[in-house]
Amino acid sequence: MKLSRLFAALAAGLVMGGAALAQTTMRISISVAQNSHQGVAIDTFAREVEKRTNGRYKVQPFYSGSLGGERESIEAVQLGTQELTFTSTGPVPNFVPETKILDIPFLFRDKAHARAVLDGPIGQEMLTKFDGKGMKALAWGENGVRHMTNSRRAVNAPEDLKGLKLRTMENPVHVQAYKGLGIVTTPMAFPEVFTALQQGTVDGQENPLSVIMAAKFDQVQKHLSLTGHVYSPCVLLMNKASFDKLSAADKQAFADAAKEAVKANRARVDEDDAKGVAELRNKGMQVVENVDKAKFVQVLAPVNADFEKQFGKANIDRIRNYK
Repeated sequence: MKLSRLFAALAAGLVMGGAALAQTTMRISISVAQNSHQGVAIDTFAREVEKRTNGRYKVQPFYSGSLGGERESIEAVQLGTQELTFTSTGPVPNFVPETKILDIPFLFRDKAHARAVLDGPIGQEMLTKFDGKGMKALAWGENGVRHMTNSRRAVNAPEDLKGLKLRTMENPVHVQAYKGLGIVTTPMAFPEVFTALQQGTVDGQENPLSVIMAAKFDQVQKHLSLTGHVYSPCVLLMNKASFDKLSAADKQAFADAAKEAVKANRARVDEDDAKGVAELRNKGMQVVENVDKAKFVQVLAPVNADFEKQFGKANIDRIRNYK
């Protein structure tokens, strides 16, 4: 009897000692709700990391900007006060200027074109630019294609935007382009947007259907126009020092987990895009589906000429013409 108790105690001690020794917990954050295209990404990532490292690494997800907005979370990952984040590229050019080019309006033909560019040599080369900024970029995900909402009027053409006060991301390319469309731009961190719309501080905002639905903007916005003016990538970032400490096998495990996260993320964006318009109409939004995109491109011609000077026409064409 005594012997069996001794064995039981030894076994318990080993289990407890093993658990204390084995597990490293890391945090990952998003600025939107758990039930969203970004939530499914970080939940998948957490599950896959734990599975692929046999529970030695546990990733704890945080949602709805509970650890701060996107810019703050990128800063935290860069400084190492937070290990991981999944963020839209809105504020990323403030850290990695090379990513600015991705935010040019009407750069991509559609989501399939954008995904091909990001998963191909152009996008993969761009991920390496994060290395020198204290971050390891594990994979490109997405928010989807951005559309405009507002509480004042239907937007069918660029002239309908004149004088509308729209929240924009803290992104220099977006701000320049939207000013070119006559919008009064108000850069603002995402967690502040719902209240700003509710209080009328701004008239509208622009985001993919996935974000509009997850953030419940239908409660504070009447009009939705399917402008599809910008494709919005996301990126899964990890603190570089934390990544460098991993063994070769664990680095691979994190990279593979990121791939699975992106698959889940893109599938959810496709699902939201397929059902989004009907769902938002049912919730009372008035939707303009047939926006004259050619007019938008025409009005943006002077801004695009400036982007060609900024980024080089050849670099822009390399993305535009990628097959």
